[in-house]
Amino acid sequence: MKLKKSTVNNLISYGIVIVAFVVVQLMQGAGLISRSLRGQLVPICVYIVMAVSLNLTVGISGELSLGHAGFMSVGVFSGVVFSEWLMAAFSMENETMILVLSMIVGGLFAGIAGVIIGVPVLRLQGDYLAIVTLAFGEIIRNVINCLYISVDGGQVHIAFDNPNVLGEIVVNGPAGTRGVSRMSTFTVGFALVLFTLFVVLNLINSRSGRAIMACRDSRIAAESVGINVTKYRMMAFVTSAFLAGMAGTLYGLNMSSVQASRFNFDTSILVLVFVVLGGIGNIWGSIIAATLLTVLPELLREFSDYRMLVYAVVLILVMLVTNNPMIRAFFARITPHRRGEAGKGGEAA
Repeated sequence: MKLKKSTVNNLISYGIVIVAFVVVQLMQGAGLISRSLRGQLVPICVYIVMAVSLNLTVGISGELSLGHAGFMSVGVFSGVVFSEWLMAAFSMENETMILVLSMIVGGLFAGIAGVIIGVPVLRLQGDYLAIVTLAFGEIIRNVINCLYISVDGGQVHIAFDNPNVLGEIVVNGPAGTRGVSRMSTFTVGFALVLFTLFVVLNLINSRSGRAIMACRDSRIAAESVGINVTKYRMMAFVTSAFLAGMAGTLYGLNMSSVQASRFNFDTSILVLVFVVLGGIGNIWGSIIAATLLTVLPELLREFSDYRMLVYAVVLILVMLVTNNPMIRAFFARITPHRRGEAGKGGEAA
């Protein structure tokens, strides 16, 4: 049976990610990866998922969202609370199972937040959508700063702006999470990256994906042939939020303490930089950019006070190089997801 070209391309993408995982594992076993770089493996997976999921909204759907860190923060705190509740209520000890279930719950809560914000917001376009999503991210951050959540046996107590709650506090207002069991692993992070690629690539190549890109290219033309524009824009937006929530849970359970202040406007812009630097609509570009820009600050530590200056200069040079028509044409040939539909995404966005 002859496979479709899109299926073959997807299988190649999965294979490359699996090979990269095996290589990293072998390097770890041989002691070729430094301690600081090992500590970056889970964050790399987190930011890859964040970049790919945002590219679904910005590149494939053609909507500029500046509040992606808000969905990540929803995943962080809902996933952390759920993991603590699982351990308290059911005395679960299998950390991998707890982590996977918590990631699903974190994704679901972020998806619900995506629906709530998407219903009124996705009727807007362009700058209006960007401003409202930015406001959403800031609202979520400030609401979480006022939440005090504790786990008492099998019960969860939630108070708003009141630290006097029963049981052991898990979310302590502006101080963020505390006493969290660090259970995130690179293996689970790799599995989440594979899952994200599976969801996004299959969505892009599906009938729904073509409808999403049709809405991006011309809303009027899409409506004229009977496509429900709001429905398909919502599909992309909520899927993106769900994946960001799962990444947030993975991030939250990799830290002993996480504050809501980490998920501010700067974090949303950082993820957007990954998407733009890798090429809007280019899934592989997002993966490469997220990996390099997450590792680069650690590699530049020897420059001490000048490392962020060097980081900014590297960003500018890379953007100048990747904007070269010859280089863009070369990458368009070797990355089929960029060609055709995805290439229009860069123009539309």
